[in-house]
Amino acid sequence: MPGITVAIVGRPNVGKSTLFNRLLEERKAIVDDFSGVTRDRQYGTADWNGRVFNVIDTGGFVSRSEDVFEREIKKQVLIALDEADMLLFVVDTLTGITGQDEDMAVVLRRSKKPVFLVVNKADNSERALMGTEFYGMGFEKVHFISAISGSGTGELLDDMTALMPAPEKQEDLVAALREADLEGAEQAAVAEEKAALPRFAIIGQPNAGKSTLLNALVGQERTIVSEIAGTTRDTIHTHYKLFNREFVLIDTAGIRKKKNVHEDLEFYSVIRAIRAMDEADVCMLLIDAAKGMTAQDVNIFALAAKKGKGIVILVNKWDTVPEKKTNTPRDYEKAIKEKTAPFTDVPVIFISATEKQRIFQAMEKAIEVFENRRRRIPTSKLNEIMQKEVDAYPPPLMRGHAVKIKYMTQVPTAVPAFAFYSNHPDAIREGYRNYLENKLRSHFRFSGVPVRIFFRKK
Repeated sequence: MPGITVAIVGRPNVGKSTLFNRLLEERKAIVDDFSGVTRDRQYGTADWNGRVFNVIDTGGFVSRSEDVFEREIKKQVLIALDEADMLLFVVDTLTGITGQDEDMAVVLRRSKKPVFLVVNKADNSERALMGTEFYGMGFEKVHFISAISGSGTGELLDDMTALMPAPEKQEDLVAALREADLEGAEQAAVAEEKAALPRFAIIGQPNAGKSTLLNALVGQERTIVSEIAGTTRDTIHTHYKLFNREFVLIDTAGIRKKKNVHEDLEFYSVIRAIRAMDEADVCMLLIDAAKGMTAQDVNIFALAAKKGKGIVILVNKWDTVPEKKTNTPRDYEKAIKEKTAPFTDVPVIFISATEKQRIFQAMEKAIEVFENRRRRIPTSKLNEIMQKEVDAYPPPLMRGHAVKIKYMTQVPTAVPAFAFYSNHPDAIREGYRNYLENKLRSHFRFSGVPVRIFFRKK
């Protein structure tokens, strides 16, 4: 299911981007395995109290001119109102209520979606007192914060996440599995997954060839294809049948760096592309063979991995690479995986959407990754195989005491997740987690799929 999307709106220079970075920094301290990949973007994922949600910063889309509100800011607010599930309306306590704030408040008050009035730069009690005038704007949820120092942001996040769906608790799921009929629970989970068609999202930067690939697969001009970057403004769903399998292809608008997104339609596209990731089971990341795996491609890859999606990397326009040598694909793939590390168990297919080279092989691989993502390992088999690996290479000692893992089970979530029960779960370090993940991958075929590992008290 698509995740919750929170949009940060407000006039220029009130601290929207600072708040955006603050929200993602809080997340990074908790769950980020890919250091620095989303901090300077206008979109990312945040985690608070177990709730994971998308954050969109509208700050980079407004020019500095004084008369820009009606033409530009209002467009951003209306798009955010349409596409986001929750809005943070940021104002500045130092400047007080301005005409632009009042105009924006009129628009936001018409929304039925939750709106949090965030009074920024309230670094001390004196500044907070200055901002009491904002209560007169008529919003029920008002928070005084300092985005720079983080003061008040915890309370804001508490109130935001209280309105979001409760997360699945891994401990509860594991306990339920152990107490219930395990085989029946697994069969029910598989039956539920089969009831819905697999969804494959074609993602990547503008002009990487996403629409061309969709047209080549479908066999008709389903979407407009142009050499002008950013032609696709919306996500397009296509019901598709291949190899006696039915699934849905999702073509998304290209995801740009913040500094390259200027018009309101591009902002609309970014939100839709991120929501398409939430909706998809597998993301097919197209990269331009001539450009290689850029920093923005790594950012998109990391975002999809964070969302627990299956991933296939498609190197498009391979037919245009001059003087290919025998070892070129191998070296190219090695360079890609150096940038996606530590998640390197990802298929890489070299295609040409225009020439229809290996595009069906790409779809076969996407189907394979989809099956990998929903693979369920019987608890008896998991313990039989992984206990041998644990015994062969046990966790390091903790202050002279042996750290033992005696039981393991798969948690019934959309993303492959495993709980390992130990006498000292907090003593198990990242290196040993990586060892277990590598062994799981080698024994049970999870190529292209993020794997989650949890350590629990025995």
